[in-house]
Amino acid sequence: MNYLFAVFPDRIKAEEAYTALEKAEIPPQQISILGRGYKSADEFGLIDPAVQGRKQALFMAFWLVPFGFIAGFTFNLLTEFNLFPWAGALGNHLIGGLFGAIGGGMGSFFVGGGIGAASSSGDALPYRNRLNAGKYIVVVRGSEQLKNQATPILRQFEPESLQGYAET
Repeated sequence: MNYLFAVFPDRIKAEEAYTALEKAEIPPQQISILGRGYKSADEFGLIDPAVQGRKQALFMAFWLVPFGFIAGFTFNLLTEFNLFPWAGALGNHLIGGLFGAIGGGMGSFFVGGGIGAASSSGDALPYRNRLNAGKYIVVVRGSEQLKNQATPILRQFEPESLQGYAET
């Protein structure tokens, strides 16, 4: 599936472009307008980087927290570090494991949440920002031939941005 995104500054230009695409006999189910009064980014399926970051952080926490606990426990067991004398040997090993689990949780939060959000958004974030700024996006979805047919039609309306994508 191929996508062609055209960003327009206002609703009127976006509707004119949509009408021109319909007149060129591009099926209406292949054309979408995103913006106020039309489909939202979520309805169309543009990825929200914050949601993706949370998913990545939870996925990483699933593995890193238990691994951190085991690593912290093992480190304390091997070094016999007596952090709290009142806790005894087993207590210190468990506290070491707790500190390791906290470290794993922090790693999943900062790496999974931060880097996961930044790396998973692709071009969705700039399009979301443009929609939030009150702009409109006309999307043509279909074959390479359909995308090539729609490109000159959209260009004549002088969009702020015209970008094509191929779904892998």
